[in-house]
Amino acid sequence: MSYPYGGGGYPPAGGQYPPAANAPYPSQPPSYPPQQGGYPPAPGFPQPGGYPPVSGGYPGGGQYPPSGQSPYPAPGGMPYPQQPGYPPQGAPIGGMPSASYNTSAPGLPYAAQPNQPAPPVAAGLGFAGAAYATTAFRQPAYVPSGPAMPLPQAVPAGVPPPQQYVPPPKTQAPAQSAPPTQKMAAMSIKVKRGSGTVKDKPNFNGQKEAEILRKAMKGIGTDEKAIISVMTSCSCTQRQQFMVDYKTMYGKDLISNLKGELKGKLEDVVLALMMDSAQFDAHQLRKAMKGLGTDESVLIEVLCTRTNSEIVAIKAAYKKAFQRDLEKDVVSETSGHFRRLLVSMVQAARDETTNVDMNKAKADAKALYDAGEKKLGTDESTFNAILASRNYAQLRATFEEYSKIGKYSIEQSIKREMSGDLEKGMLTIVECVRNAGKYFASKLYKSMKGLGTDDDTLVRVIVSRCEIDMVEIKQEFKTQYNQTLEKFIEGDCSGDYKKIMLALVT
Repeated sequence: MSYPYGGGGYPPAGGQYPPAANAPYPSQPPSYPPQQGGYPPAPGFPQPGGYPPVSGGYPGGGQYPPSGQSPYPAPGGMPYPQQPGYPPQGAPIGGMPSASYNTSAPGLPYAAQPNQPAPPVAAGLGFAGAAYATTAFRQPAYVPSGPAMPLPQAVPAGVPPPQQYVPPPKTQAPAQSAPPTQKMAAMSIKVKRGSGTVKDKPNFNGQKEAEILRKAMKGIGTDEKAIISVMTSCSCTQRQQFMVDYKTMYGKDLISNLKGELKGKLEDVVLALMMDSAQFDAHQLRKAMKGLGTDESVLIEVLCTRTNSEIVAIKAAYKKAFQRDLEKDVVSETSGHFRRLLVSMVQAARDETTNVDMNKAKADAKALYDAGEKKLGTDESTFNAILASRNYAQLRATFEEYSKIGKYSIEQSIKREMSGDLEKGMLTIVECVRNAGKYFASKLYKSMKGLGTDDDTLVRVIVSRCEIDMVEIKQEFKTQYNQTLEKFIEGDCSGDYKKIMLALVT
């Protein structure tokens, strides 16, 4: 920083203060105090009020250095001999902690010493007009480590001192945003998979519902309308509650009473509704494998579309209801690569996060291409490993990458490379990854199109999905087939069976 006077005063000529790095202080030669033209100035310069002060100023008597005093600062002390009463008690001149100089920062006269607190700034000191007075350098709060902080410029007399420097708060680096592909994939997976058409009944009272059912079945005849109303207006959890209330109030088993009062398809639907979802799926799987032959389409529909938690619950319900192990039954009823696919599903170990690794997606797409389209023959194990373990968002990214390197879509490649139940199973996984609502809409359409109705499939899909994603299924049905699901049901069902099915989807 330049000295207020410019060249010819103090410090030595050039106006640069402090001296250059490693230069001794005071500079030699010339000797100190400087000779004529150096410091202190000749008499009469600067004007009264400048420095050194007139008689009575600093140090006393106007003489510099005072008689009998050394012109040099005492080791570790002040640069000028201290006079009685000056500087103010407890506050060294200008707040200077010592006489040492900070040669590493040109223009900054003093720096706080390491591991020493900085003394307070002497109030009221500064420049007065153009005259040089004892300088009051206002220092920031002491920092124990790191380089010396820069000192603010001296403040003219009469100007309020600046606020003490406060270091800015430390902030963490902003988190890097996910790539667009990852964001889109994550958004497509919802905690709640869809919207059901059957929901919890408001102001539910299990005893009241049990009373309505008792009246509907008491005496001669049965009030099917009342039973349908109760069954379709309450959720699965609420049905489990009024089943307990019914037995508590009347000492009768509700399931046994319903079996005795109902018949046909209405009975099938009502009894299906009285099971929780895991029990219902377990019974569907056992029915598909019991006796001669196996209904592989049911195994595919249930095991390839359920979540990990749902499959865990199904295995427990299967064990409790039939004292059998689901995985062992699947192994005994299937074979080959189809068996391996279903066993993979029964493990309930699919990654269910929404994370997408684009490098892995590209690698998986390349692996699928090399395992099928690129080679003669097919490596089914590679398809199984990827389709059975990756999360849905990751698989969508993989399918997108596959379409960039292959001649066909992933669906077309599966159809070209595989056949039979293995083909159906892997296509089911791909379809549910892309759009589960569309997959189930297709199942419903096929159950009712043409002559006759596949009532087992119709009931299974509607009962199992009415509280999960039936709203989306209806939308996909209308989009794909240009007709409402309700209209199809009206054309293929009749009587109380039609009434309860319509009530479940509206």
